[in-house]
Amino acid sequence: MAYRIGTGFDVHRLAEGETLNLGGVVVPAPFGTVGHSDADVLIHAICDALLGALGMGDIGQHFPDTDMRWKDADSRQLLVYVMEWVREKGYEVVNVDSTLALQSPRIGPFIPAMRQAIADTMGAHPSQVSVKATTTEGMGFEGRSEGVSAQAVVLLRNLHPAE
Repeated sequence: MAYRIGTGFDVHRLAEGETLNLGGVVVPAPFGTVGHSDADVLIHAICDALLGALGMGDIGQHFPDTDMRWKDADSRQLLVYVMEWVREKGYEVVNVDSTLALQSPRIGPFIPAMRQAIADTMGAHPSQVSVKATTTEGMGFEGRSEGVSAQAVVLLRNLHPAE
């Protein structure tokens, strides 16, 4: 196939005293994400989208929370592994589009750094990475600041399509 599309979705609880890692950036806040790794919900959604495009399942299959190797792991390292699989299968990233849903803090000022961190980790250009955010207008678990969710879609291009 010349192109492949994948989608990803992830959710993490928020708790006081934790670090808020989003898109490879620590966002100052009195609370953060809870998880086995560093709980970077945005990078996890992107990993799931990439794995889905490759037909390789999801992040939990490859980096399970039952495996202590991934305890407190930097999610950017997980993305490095996933990108190795993308390249091994002969694909490159055309673009990533993602959305974060959380009530606060406002992350607009951090989006350029997130785009850069994700692009650097993927070996891509920031113009290939889109990060958007919504507050959900106070509705749902995101609106009540109980958790954060992220969605991502990726487009991969085969570097050697069958002719």
